[in-house]
Amino acid sequence: MYYLGIDLGSSSLKIALVEQKTGVAIAQLKEPEEELDILSLHEHWAEQDPEYWWELCCRGIQRILAKTEINSTDIKGIGIAYQMHGLVT
Repeated sequence: MYYLGIDLGSSSLKIALVEQKTGVAIAQLKEPEEELDILSLHEHWAEQDPEYWWELCCRGIQRILAKTEINSTDIKGIGIAYQMHGLVT
């Protein structure tokens, strides 16, 4: 059994697959491999597209499952960490 950790930061989305019993990270990756773009149309503003975050999340999960050959039904929990001052309405 495994847990999936997802950390959405302003520069990338990081995903880790962790073994439930030992807490050992089986695999880790970031999506995309380069830094995410930040749109700043106004002073003191920073924007990113939440739809793109979702796309990266789905792609990253698919990649980590393919890399480890672990069945998604063996994932028993998902933990999510998010940007400190991010807001999605």
